Amino acid sequence: MSEFKSVISFVQQQFKTKEFIPLHVPTFSGNEKKYLIDTIDSTFVSSVGAYVDQFESMMTEITKTKKAVAVVNGTSGIQVALRLAGVNSNDEVITQALTFVATINAIAYNNAYPIFLDVDIDTMGLSPKAVESFLEEFGDLRVDGCYNKKTNRKISACVPMHTFGFPVHLNELIQVCSKWGIPVIEDAAESLGSEYDGKPTGSIGQLGVFSFNGNKIATCGGGGVIVTNDILLGEKGKYLTTTAKIPHPFEYVHDEIGYNFRMPNLNAALACAQLEQLDFFMVNKRQLALEYKSFFDSKGLNFRTENENTKANYWLMCLELENKIERDLFLKTTNENGVMTRPIWQLMFRLPMYQHCQRDEQKNAIYLEERIVNIPSSVRG
Repeated sequence: MSEFKSVISFVQQQFKTKEFIPLHVPTFSGNEKKYLIDTIDSTFVSSVGAYVDQFESMMTEITKTKKAVAVVNGTSGIQVALRLAGVNSNDEVITQALTFVATINAIAYNNAYPIFLDVDIDTMGLSPKAVESFLEEFGDLRVDGCYNKKTNRKISACVPMHTFGFPVHLNELIQVCSKWGIPVIEDAAESLGSEYDGKPTGSIGQLGVFSFNGNKIATCGGGGVIVTNDILLGEKGKYLTTTAKIPHPFEYVHDEIGYNFRMPNLNAALACAQLEQLDFFMVNKRQLALEYKSFFDSKGLNFRTENENTKANYWLMCLELENKIERDLFLKTTNENGVMTRPIWQLMFRLPMYQHCQRDEQKNAIYLEERIVNIPSSVRG
C-alpha cells in the first residue's frame, strides 16, 4: 500500500496538482478556436468543406500513404475498411480478444464473425505465431481464398490492433497472412504517430484506420480516417462513406448501399489544428514515459516501453503488476486518492454477444488482462 501511495505522489508531481487527475484529456493550445470560427463563418459546417480536404491531405502526409478518407469515427472506418478488403456476410475475420469492443463490433456490423487469436506479451497485440498456428490447423486454401475447415466459412481479413499505441509485429504477421491470401487491416485507432520498422502504423497493411475520439492523442471530439496506398480502394471508400452517390451536377443517383459516414467540416477543422501539434504531443508524452520509467524502475515495477524497431506514441501508458490481486489493490488505491487508473479491457470472448466465437487458448491475453493497468497519460502543460 505504501508503495502505491508513492506512485500517487509521483503522478501528482508530474501533473502539478493534488486535484483529480484524469487518465487522458485533450490539449487545445493551437488553432482550434480560430479554425472552428472560420468554419462557422464559412457556413460549411457539414460533410463538405475545406477542412475535410485539408485533414485528408495532412493524414496522407503523416501516414505516408496515398489516400485518406475522413469518417465520423474509427469504428465506422473499420467497418468500411473490412468491406473494401472484401469481407462479406458470413465471412470470418481473424483478430484479437484483447481490444476495445469497437474493433469487434465493426466486424459484426458486416455480418461477419471474429476469430479470437492470442496476443504477444511484448506488444499486447495480435501474435503472428498464434495466427500461423491457427491457419496451419484450420486453414484451407481454395481457388477463391482461405477457408476455415471447422466452420467452412471464408477467412476474408485479419485485423491486428496496435494496443495503447504499441505496434504489433507487422512484418511477421503480414508474411503469414500473405501466405494464406488474407489481407491485413490495421486497427491503428490508438497509434497515431507510432512507427514500425521506420514506417507509420496504418500504412503497412492493405488499409489502416485511426480514431480521433475525445481521449485520443489528437482529437476532434469524434472522428476517424481510413488510409491506404491503394488509390482505387481509397476512392471506393470515399464513395461508400458518402452514401454511394455518383457525382452529378444536380441528380441524386446512388447505385449501391452506402453509408452516411463522412466527417463534418467542423470536426475536421478541430482535427487539423490538433494534427499541427502532433509532433509536440509526441515529444511531450514520450518525455513523460521516460520519467515514469525511471521512477517505476526504482520501485521495481514494470513500466511498459516500446520494442526495438518501433516508436510508440505512448497514448495510454501501462504498468504490468505481479498478479490480479495486486492489480485490483493498485486500482482501488489510486482511484480512491484522485488518480484515475483503469484495467485493460475485458477480453472480448467474455462478452455475451461474442462468447460463441472460435478462439485459441488465449494464454497471453489472459495473463495481460490480469496485470495491465493504465495510468494518467495526458500531454502536460
